[in-house]
Amino acid sequence: MSLFAANRNFRLLFSATAVSNLGDGISALAFPWLATLITRDPFLISAVAAATRLPWLLFSLPAGVITDRMDRQRLMVGADMLRMVLTMGVVGLILSAPPMPLADNAAQAMPLILGLCAAAFLLGSAEVVRDNAAQTALPSVVEKTDLERANGQLWSIEQIMGQFVGPPIAGLLIAISVPAPFLVDAATFGIAAFLIWQIAMLPRVQVQQTAGFWRQMKEGVAWMRGQPLILRLALMLGVLNFVTMMSATMLVLLSQELMGLEATEHGFLLTAGAAGGVCGGMIGPKLVHRFGAQACVLGALIVFPFPFILLALTTNPWLAGGALFLEMAAGMTWNVVTVSLRQRLIPDALLGRVNSIYRFFGWGSIPLGALFAGLLVSVLEGAIGRDTALRVPYVFGAIVCVGLAIYGALRLRLPTR
Repeated sequence: MSLFAANRNFRLLFSATAVSNLGDGISALAFPWLATLITRDPFLISAVAAATRLPWLLFSLPAGVITDRMDRQRLMVGADMLRMVLTMGVVGLILSAPPMPLADNAAQAMPLILGLCAAAFLLGSAEVVRDNAAQTALPSVVEKTDLERANGQLWSIEQIMGQFVGPPIAGLLIAISVPAPFLVDAATFGIAAFLIWQIAMLPRVQVQQTAGFWRQMKEGVAWMRGQPLILRLALMLGVLNFVTMMSATMLVLLSQELMGLEATEHGFLLTAGAAGGVCGGMIGPKLVHRFGAQACVLGALIVFPFPFILLALTTNPWLAGGALFLEMAAGMTWNVVTVSLRQRLIPDALLGRVNSIYRFFGWGSIPLGALFAGLLVSVLEGAIGRDTALRVPYVFGAIVCVGLAIYGALRLRLPTR
């Protein structure tokens, strides 16, 4: 019997993940597209992307302590409800704005971008707490022997809904009305909160927590320092996410200006990446079972440079879609291996803290990558032209990924199950 059919709690978690990631997929297109309706400045557009991910740099560590001290289910529900309210605030921001797109150098552009950045930052802050609690809660929903299978299914549905279904829907909704995608996004958060509330979590072993917030944080840091493999994977993920966010931030301008795509077409372009993510999520556990975790992680590292090379060279949407497919398939295989490894090795009492430290290194670089991409293009476009400048982040990403592949071959040694 399948895990989905046999485990009611996993069905609820799976369904909540599907619904909330549908909303995330809608906002993944709607937020940057809304930013381009306000301004064409690459740095300001990248600032919106950075604001969404900046909380991973600022709040990952305290979120881990909070996750270990509090009820993880309540944290997830509360975060989703807060995200619903905040998304309705974005709707209010749009309704208060002049008709879009705004003219170049419009006086209203800067206040609107700042408002959008503030909303993105608050939504990202809630996401930090919600996602950390969700990932650390999985071992309380399924048995440890099912972690690869459960993670593969969850990562797959995240990709299906977040990038395969959500972006095209967002493109269609934007064509109808600019606020429409955000209204749907708000509804998905409310539904996800209700589904999470219905889960009957397996009882956790209650461990007496050492008094003091910072003392508890130091316990997580001490465990991480004693596990060089986990720390090495976290740092490598940080570098990967830095260059991946550079690519993702400029993709909306690459799509509009070099490929000539409209919102709906851009949405379908993103679904190519989702298809790769689904393939990686579904076959990743099978590849691990057949070839082992070591071979799968090294294989992903070898693949990573090629999508950047394709995106740097092409203006063909089909080739760009192929690059996104390849990138996400490799990324999902990496995730299936490394997330399952963490969930298996980290003690439950420390899982929230260590997971947050891992994400501090692995995800904290994301807003820096977004800002660096926007700054790089803004600085270079005057000297080498805008079209060429938009390709530079992809050349940079390819070079970095080649270096990571060499480093991984020399330094990574993953344990067998």
